[in-house]
Amino acid sequence: MLVRAGNAGRRCGQRYRNRVPHSERVVRLGDGAVTTVERWGDEGPIVLAIHGMTSSRRSWERLANHLSARFRVIAYDQRGHGDNAAITGPMSLAQGVRDAEDVLTAIGEPVDVLMGHSWGGAVAILAGAHLPVARVAVIDPMIRQVEATWYEEYLEELRELFALAGDDRDDKVRADYADWSPLDVDGKVHAVHSMTTAPIEGLMRDNPPQAWDLRSTIATYEKPIFLALAARGESINDEATLAEIEQRHAAGVTIAVFPGAGHNLYRTAFAPFVQRLDEWLGQPNISGPDCPCSMA
Repeated sequence: MLVRAGNAGRRCGQRYRNRVPHSERVVRLGDGAVTTVERWGDEGPIVLAIHGMTSSRRSWERLANHLSARFRVIAYDQRGHGDNAAITGPMSLAQGVRDAEDVLTAIGEPVDVLMGHSWGGAVAILAGAHLPVARVAVIDPMIRQVEATWYEEYLEELRELFALAGDDRDDKVRADYADWSPLDVDGKVHAVHSMTTAPIEGLMRDNPPQAWDLRSTIATYEKPIFLALAARGESINDEATLAEIEQRHAAGVTIAVFPGAGHNLYRTAFAPFVQRLDEWLGQPNISGPDCPCSMA
């Protein structure tokens, strides 16, 4: 079923020419909730991408444009984000894995790469271990549950932003992320346009530390993984966790650390990131339109 984008989506859609063809449909999840699934490109193997906190499916559009000559990229809104802002739970990692499985089933075709960022990276690692995907690529994934103090600080920032609504909120996001690519800024606006703090509170509440620790999973993983990590001190993971992963991981894990890059490195260090990703994908470094930023 085709659906209309929300107001934020219509605004950004009018700003660009030469975007990669894309389509949307609604997929019903196993517990009766729904999500919006977006596809970019018409040919090639499938990359299924899972976003992180305060992002949405549209955070992947710039990468989808880059990969469009070789891959179809499919992404969906996780609970509480983007067009799924009203569905704020459950927020356990296990529920995230079930949602990924439901989307993969709805796609109905083989998936080459399961990709994720941050919280979505954790979901991708767990889901990729048992779902029928060939390989996994994750961007600064949350390897362990973060401290409650991290959530409290983040929620305080979000409450200030979410006190604004409509265009005021959108304008604040555009100002705060003015140094990002225009496509990435539009994706961020879409992600938080109607969002509340409830899903972030749920991620803290529904995932005790013992239930969110992927160190042993990465150490014994049986599929190829591309693990793109932010610089030390910039990653969502603490230095002890990063050091352990670098020392103890399965043979099929490829680790790429991006000096000076932060947690959102696939947006803020796009060129070096896609260069390393292309190398790992084993394809010639050719791409579709990277950032179709020409104004209409």
